[in-house]
Amino acid sequence: MGVDYYNILKVNRQATDEDLKKSYRRLAMKWHPDKNPNNKKDAEAKFKQISEAYEVLSDPQKRAVYDQYGEEGLKGVPPPGSSSAGGGGGYPYSNGSSSGGSNDFRFNPRNAEDIFAEFFGSSPFGFGSMGAGKPMRFQSDNVFRNYSEGGGVGVSTPRKPPPVESKLPCSLEELYTGSTRKMKISRNVIDANGRLVPESEILTIDVKPGWKKGTKITFPDKGNEQANQLPADLVFVIDEKPHEIYKRDGNDLIVSQKVSLAEALAGMTVKLVTLDGRHLSIPISDVVSPEYELVVAQEGMPIVREQRKKGNLRIKFEVMFPSRLTSEQRSGIKRILGGG
Repeated sequence: MGVDYYNILKVNRQATDEDLKKSYRRLAMKWHPDKNPNNKKDAEAKFKQISEAYEVLSDPQKRAVYDQYGEEGLKGVPPPGSSSAGGGGGYPYSNGSSSGGSNDFRFNPRNAEDIFAEFFGSSPFGFGSMGAGKPMRFQSDNVFRNYSEGGGVGVSTPRKPPPVESKLPCSLEELYTGSTRKMKISRNVIDANGRLVPESEILTIDVKPGWKKGTKITFPDKGNEQANQLPADLVFVIDEKPHEIYKRDGNDLIVSQKVSLAEALAGMTVKLVTLDGRHLSIPISDVVSPEYELVVAQEGMPIVREQRKKGNLRIKFEVMFPSRLTSEQRSGIKRILGGG
């Protein structure tokens, strides 16, 4: 079929007129060259494609021809294996006569700026409609600034509001192993008739192993829509839920371990369940003194930019001294420790 207009406009083959208008409005704003000053050449090509796709799919006759014959049918080029344009093959749009002898037509897309102006008003960015067949021309200055900020003369141009941020609470287990979160959002959008209507959508967030508190995930243009204003970006900000055993310090995990005085002096085994469900048995043979900390390498949080590497697990000990000792215990300790 050549160019896939449905894919360019991000709609399915059953799309209604309202679906087409809504998608065109969103994509044209996104890809207008004046909104992409650092990528103007690619944006201009994309902008032209979007406009051409809308022109074809919004016209019932052109859409029917496109659905049957593809892009070649619109532009008068016979598809492989068909008769030539003038050879009676029934090809609807051609340079020569069709099989009926009355249709002498080749589809010539309208100027992209003309279509854009129909949606957003005459000269929405401070320049006139270019007219069909003329090359597209875009201003080099930032015409997307709001008029109140000095962006135009007598023209109020669409403004993009600040991002809308929401916290995304995650457990340490989710941040350790990674997870997929489904977030249902509700927002107001402008329909083809310019009215605000509610819309719900489910967004998918792939939480990567090792993500930290404050990590931001941005969904462009998923905020509420308002007249004469671009939709805001929707931003989810990772937040960490408190954990009953572990605390996080950068890429390290910290656990506090209470031990008796006898264990601190004679040794013990620390048993832990990791965030991914493994069981660790860590023998302690050192004398545990106040502020003693044992570091276990590679048992901390995954490091996002370094595959297969993890931070450390740091075990901090708290020695529990007995509140009282019998005379026999005192004597025994003195004898063993050489204190008497």
